[in-house]
Amino acid sequence: MLPTNLPAEARAKWVKVMEARTVEEKISALEEFLSAVPKHKGTENLRMWARKRLAELREQLEERKRRRAGRGPRFFIEKEGAAQVIVIGPPNTGKSSIVKLLTGAKTRVAEYPFSTLEPVPGMLRYEDILFQLVDTPPLSIGSKGLNNRVIGLVRNADAVLIVVDASSKPVEQYRFIVNELYSSGILLSKPRGRVVIERQRAGKLGVRVALMGRLVDCTVDDVRRLLESYRIYNALVKVYGEATLDDIEQAVFESRLYKPSIAIVNKADLCYRDAIEAAKEIHLLNPAVPVIVASAKLGKGFSDLGRILFRELGVIRVYTKQPNGEVSDKPLVLKKGSTVYDVAIHIHRSFIDSFLYARIWGPSAKYPGERVGLEHTVMDGDVVEIHVRS
Repeated sequence: MLPTNLPAEARAKWVKVMEARTVEEKISALEEFLSAVPKHKGTENLRMWARKRLAELREQLEERKRRRAGRGPRFFIEKEGAAQVIVIGPPNTGKSSIVKLLTGAKTRVAEYPFSTLEPVPGMLRYEDILFQLVDTPPLSIGSKGLNNRVIGLVRNADAVLIVVDASSKPVEQYRFIVNELYSSGILLSKPRGRVVIERQRAGKLGVRVALMGRLVDCTVDDVRRLLESYRIYNALVKVYGEATLDDIEQAVFESRLYKPSIAIVNKADLCYRDAIEAAKEIHLLNPAVPVIVASAKLGKGFSDLGRILFRELGVIRVYTKQPNGEVSDKPLVLKKGSTVYDVAIHIHRSFIDSFLYARIWGPSAKYPGERVGLEHTVMDGDVVEIHVRS
């Protein structure tokens, strides 16, 4: 989505969208913005994105009304376990069968499409942690309302499983899903760069640019001038990796989300060779995404799913213990690169203020019981004992 030469009126309308707080205010402001965007080739993608976002907001509003009235399917699923993983795919690919097989959840399995009309969660065990798998209604051409609600689940999840049917043009199905997600600002491949714009209201801080990477075709002053043209005068712009001025402008409208994903070519029992070929093609389309060839009917192909999810999510398990106490059975699940600070704050925020030192046993320790500070980076399998002032 590359906005091109937007008139001042449209930029002013976009400021109202950014300032809107409630869903109702966002809908009204976005409608005004769309009416001010000129219709030409340079704004096609922007208009398409805005219409899609408008549809998502209207769905959110309807969902809220349904929940208040206590009627209709509910699409919000509270996160549980180490991570929430949304299971998506076209009709009749076997999503419900997979979730039922792996979690025992009471999903509705049927041979006809759209047997699943609302999300159904279940828990997948991997060693000593649980991943929450959520079965969803199918994504399909022409089901805009339902598609938007499912994509809303993906937006809030930690990862996504894409299920395709080996016996029914699986590569085309995968392309359709990827395009649906991409058009909603969800990426399945890590972008070369990422831009986050944090608007700040108080004070006269101006536009500050924090480079965790580099600007490719512009300067910091160019970034400031661009944001000021959108009446953004106080903001922190974080640049990760490589970013162009177009990337900066895109972030004004929408921050793209990266979601770790796994592709599952299901129903391999019907056509194993076709399933293998489809897996190879999907891998070529997106080499970073793991592809599993499986059969929910036979219960085969899923033995490594938990391990792959754990790896793709980029998480670690850290076990805590009290001084002179036992090691906890249940680990903290943290992102790779986390420190003792993150461990302490997960236990209780007050531990930061009264922190003295920590002792570490495990992969990150130079020796058993090593004494470390808050900045020490922990690793999967570490045991952490935190000492605080009494």
